[in-house]
Amino acid sequence: MTFKRADRGFTLIELMITVAIVAILAKVALGAYQDSVLKGKRAQGRTAITELLLQQERYLTQRNCYLAFSSSTSAATALTSCGSTPSFTASTFPFKFYSGDNANSPAYLLSAGACAGSTVLSDCVQVTATPQFPDTVVGSLQATSTGTKSCTGTAASTNPKLCWP
Repeated sequence: MTFKRADRGFTLIELMITVAIVAILAKVALGAYQDSVLKGKRAQGRTAITELLLQQERYLTQRNCYLAFSSSTSAATALTSCGSTPSFTASTFPFKFYSGDNANSPAYLLSAGACAGSTVLSDCVQVTATPQFPDTVVGSLQATSTGTKSCTGTAASTNPKLCWP
C-alpha cells in the first residue's frame, strides 16, 4: 500500500520556518530604515547650524556683534546683542531657529550664545542644535564661528565622526 503525499499542502514546520525567516528580514530592514532616518535628521541639523552661522556672520557685518537667542517650537527669543536686548516679534526674527521646513515639528531647535571662555558676542558665537527626538549617541550638535565643532552625546568621545563627518 502506497500513500500519495501530493495535494496535502504545507506542514506546520514549513509554515513556521517561513514565518521566522520573514520576521528576521523585517527586523533587519526596520533597523536599517530607522538608522537611515536618524542619519538624515543629523544631516539636517548640521545643515541648519551651517546656515545659521552664515546668517550670524551677516548679522555681525551689519551690527558689529552676533545675536544670542534661545528658541522653542513656537518662537525664538533674543537674549542679547551688543550689550542690549533687541526686540523682535515672531514674524521679524532675523534667523531661522529650527531645522527643516516646519517650525511646529522640527528635528532640531537652534540657539546661539557666546563661546565658552568668551563673554563678548563680537568675538565668537556658538550655535547649538538640540534634537527634538531621542539621540543619546550624538546628542546636541554645536559649532562656533571660529570653526570648532562638537556634540554632547556618547559619540563625542568614542566616535566623533558621527557628530561631524
